[in-house]
Amino acid sequence: MNGAADSALPPAILLLGPTASGKTQLALELAEKLPLEIISVDSAQVFCGMDVGTAKPDAATQARFPHALIDLITPEERYSAARFRHDALLEMARITANGRVPFLVGGTMLYFKALLEGLADLPEADPALRAAIDVDAAARGWPALHADLAELDHHTAARLSPNDAQRIQRALELLRLTGQPLGQLFAAQTQQPPPYRLLSLTLAPADRGALHERIAQRFAAMLQQGLVEEVMSLRRRYRLEPTLPAMRCVGYRQVWETLAGRLPSAKLLERGIFATRQLAKRQLTWMRRMEHVEIIDPLAADAAQRSLERVQRFLAG
Repeated sequence: MNGAADSALPPAILLLGPTASGKTQLALELAEKLPLEIISVDSAQVFCGMDVGTAKPDAATQARFPHALIDLITPEERYSAARFRHDALLEMARITANGRVPFLVGGTMLYFKALLEGLADLPEADPALRAAIDVDAAARGWPALHADLAELDHHTAARLSPNDAQRIQRALELLRLTGQPLGQLFAAQTQQPPPYRLLSLTLAPADRGALHERIAQRFAAMLQQGLVEEVMSLRRRYRLEPTLPAMRCVGYRQVWETLAGRLPSAKLLERGIFATRQLAKRQLTWMRRMEHVEIIDPLAADAAQRSLERVQRFLAG
């Protein structure tokens, strides 16, 4: 990857970064100057109607810069990393056939991993088993289930927050279905890199405090823009439950807890900011483990120019 791959392959560009690092703005600046077409790599933006809390590009922006893999399903449905890989490869092929360059932009690191490496042959979700895990979590709390996971698969548990309900649930589900920890299941998978020559740019702010301030400002702005009202509208329109992936998204989970009376309204801003910072921390941890990425400080004054020049060199071969 990143220049080491066969030069005969068509080019594709990846832009990764934690939440609030400036991915969207940089992507739009590059797409305005280069023959790039954006593919969203965001597990929250796939949901229709979830616009404010996902920082989804507005209609005018999408009209000027079309984004693939946005607004695919309702918040009642589920979207997997396997489906993302399938859909992304189809979009990449379409964009390449049209003489343009696929530009994958987002912060869902599991989706990037699925695209770059393929996926282990894992069992499908077991609704009955998931329901049983949810009942256990409701009774004892997700930190208790995280502790259970740590006893059985400490490597996976060490990577997860004690409140990362979705991933704790999946790890426990796979353990019970296969009797094997995730590490063993992933070790057995065959690498399946996409048939593209890749450039991976990673936005990693050198000043973590500045990123935290951006996160705080953005979540406050989301509340002012109507995030609470958006969740209320979604609850009226769809048959939603707090266990659905859509309502586990950062921001939406905290609003749901507030509307359910489990989180005081006065604490919503604080809890939302904290959860978003924890998300950014997990994203940065994923990024540090990835190979063949080029790091750009999005807070640097010349970040956009450096990114443009690097992509131009890459496309020139």
